[in-house]
Amino acid sequence: MAKIVLEKLVFLLMLFSLNTIYAQDSLAVNSNNNKVPDTLLIDIAKPHSPAKAAIMSTIVPGLGQAYNKKYWKIPIIYGAIGTSIYFAVENNKTFNRFKTALGKRLDDDPNTIDEFDGRLSVQSLESNYDFYQRNRDLSIIVAGIFYALNIVDASVDAHLYSFPKNDNLSLRIVPTTQLTANNNIMHGASLVFNF
Repeated sequence: MAKIVLEKLVFLLMLFSLNTIYAQDSLAVNSNNNKVPDTLLIDIAKPHSPAKAAIMSTIVPGLGQAYNKKYWKIPIIYGAIGTSIYFAVENNKTFNRFKTALGKRLDDDPNTIDEFDGRLSVQSLESNYDFYQRNRDLSIIVAGIFYALNIVDASVDAHLYSFPKNDNLSLRIVPTTQLTANNNIMHGASLVFNF
């Protein structure tokens, strides 16, 4: 089983390396020899693949962020997923304690004694059983959501990797006055983008 998974992983890595090689040839070069602003230049020798970033983050959470050179996100990802998994494991341990105690309490054998005998009633055991089961399930769901957000973040960040970054990008609201078709004055506001 592990050999099959390893073979598939090697195949995927080979496929992405071929995709990177052929993607270089398909990029258009400015044929008019016009000067392109520095903020719009894209590294033609090494295209940035959103699919590669997403698959890398799927295989190992945070690897896509490393591919995108957003190293500061990796501890956040591991902290979020790790915390969720920690609470899932702890809630599962407590859930199993109450499950075992409830099973011993309801087996109709007077010789079996659970750890909560004399302290908790059957209703309290059932209530705690349900509480820790729900918390365990929610913790697993939250860990899955953080895992999915890790993949989405890597893909979106890879899409925006070659987006022109300009320090002069701004948005202003400017008051305007316009003359309508029936010669009435209309006051308003317009959005002005500077880039």
